Amino acid sequence: MVDSAATFDPRALASKLHSLHRTGSQAPTAAFVLPADLQHAMDVQNLLAADEAISSNAWKVTVSPNGQAVTAPLHPYVHADSGAHIRWQPGMKFEAEVAVRLGRDLPLLREGSYTRADLVEAITIVHLGAELLVSAIEESGKISFLLFLADRLGNNGYVLGPSVGKSVIETANGTPLKVTLNGQPIYDAPAQHPKEDVLTWLLDYANDQLRPETSLRAGAVITTGTLCGAIELLTPGDIEIVLGGATPLRLTLG
Repeated sequence: MVDSAATFDPRALASKLHSLHRTGSQAPTAAFVLPADLQHAMDVQNLLAADEAISSNAWKVTVSPNGQAVTAPLHPYVHADSGAHIRWQPGMKFEAEVAVRLGRDLPLLREGSYTRADLVEAITIVHLGAELLVSAIEESGKISFLLFLADRLGNNGYVLGPSVGKSVIETANGTPLKVTLNGQPIYDAPAQHPKEDVLTWLLDYANDQLRPETSLRAGAVITTGTLCGAIELLTPGDIEIVLGGATPLRLTLG
């Protein structure tokens, strides 16, 4: 593996990741000079976002293996209750999620911390969503999470679907969830968020002293994490997501 102690050039790494994405290719972790820390990774992610001309205010949140809250922009980002189209790629994975839209800013706090109730009050609308994942890194984040973070946490598309009741942020975990691909079920079981509470990672990020001052502004859309694990999509086709009795989200991969 290339040593992260080698001279690190964030511009070069961002360009390499961008090139791989443009051609639908992957490279092993060993082919990269690795970010040495969170700042290096975020510098690359920001440069990559500029290369990809990302302008949407839509984000994913999670935590690193050591518990550091992190985020990445969602791209390509489509807001469509049904009929959205995302390019399919070999190795693409799918996650059914719920996303929230902020109705007010959540400024970075220097003293105190946000509570879950603060987040709930700041959320104006909740949507059903679908995230598509393909990393330019063959091993995704299994060897270097910082490299994976630089690569926008593997995001390769997001469809923001119909609005659902705000109560879903309380009840999503355990709600019946059915996902079909070309009419065949690929998930049919209770929704299961990795942290049970869909707001856990967003709350971690809201209280992170390292997040940018400009983050979590009114209007931002934040997706909250998978409800069905990451399902590999072996073929392109039509996907339908039904969470409880909510309006289905339909999209096409092709």
